[in-house]
Amino acid sequence: MRYMHSQFRSVKSALIEQRQVYRHPVQIQRAAIRENGKGGTSAKAGELVDVSVYGCRVSCDGRFKASTRLWLRFDNSSPIPATAVWCKDGYIGCRFDEKLDQGLFRSLTLMSE
Repeated sequence: MRYMHSQFRSVKSALIEQRQVYRHPVQIQRAAIRENGKGGTSAKAGELVDVSVYGCRVSCDGRFKASTRLWLRFDNSSPIPATAVWCKDGYIGCRFDEKLDQGLFRSLTLMSE
């Protein structure tokens, strides 16, 4: 009889978000993306969608392959070196080479409130 009790046990759903650090939703219209080492090419315009101190998601018309080295610039910030982790449906998921400066992170998240 114990079998009947355990057969219909509820199971918690899996977490879709597996990041260790929360990404803050933002909406910054002025973002620029340029491939590293392509100094002659013009930067692609984009919009910063979400950001954490370790990475971000950018909406952009340009196509980039995963593992492409990039320079990102948000609202006249200094260029930020990053790597494209994934690219799909007009979005690019990026990982910053170094942890984002706290002052810049704070200004980006406060701009969107």
